Amino acid sequence: MRRMTKVEYFIKRVIDITGSIIGLILTAPIFFLIGISYLFEKERGSVFFKQRRVGWNGQIFYIYKFRTMVINAEKKLKENKLLYKKYVANNYKLEPYEDPRITKLGKFLRRTSLDELPQLINVLKGEMSLVGPRPVVEEELKEYKNKRNQFLSVKPGVTGYWQISGRSNVGYPERVELELYYVYNQSILFDIKILYKTFMVVLTNKGAY
Repeated sequence: MRRMTKVEYFIKRVIDITGSIIGLILTAPIFFLIGISYLFEKERGSVFFKQRRVGWNGQIFYIYKFRTMVINAEKKLKENKLLYKKYVANNYKLEPYEDPRITKLGKFLRRTSLDELPQLINVLKGEMSLVGPRPVVEEELKEYKNKRNQFLSVKPGVTGYWQISGRSNVGYPERVELELYYVYNQSILFDIKILYKTFMVVLTNKGAY
């Protein structure tokens, strides 16, 4: 498994800080428009949603997103035992048309990937990187089995090799292989290639749920 040098880690962090600051400045109007649009939602909580995720070296942090689901979404899903069973069996996701948690605005935000923008705050805080394996909920760690520590040895990213290789169209166990491929081959050049390909994927909405 390849590990980055101290110089590479420094460069990666500089890219993360610079990229997240520029990204937040450029997308400030989008933050404002989404905040205004959210006022017209029937069931409102905070415009931002945070969820516990497992990060670098197993540290727990809260990932930020624009809210795309109703309040108490996870509780409502688990109350429907049949649907929750399907959710787990289907790699922890449901088709948008059958997922009772997602709001009308949420469907648009997910389709355009705009719901992920607040994660630039996580990057600025140092909890995430622009590029890396996607952070998972604790329940999903079992999918990585004996590769769990290797998966957690890299700071999670807003985007990564999984996203440019099919994203939500690629579930477990294939997702494990894609995430670990990045861990084994991480480099600054690889990050730049992933960032470019992510931009192209977002433009086409490929794999977005």
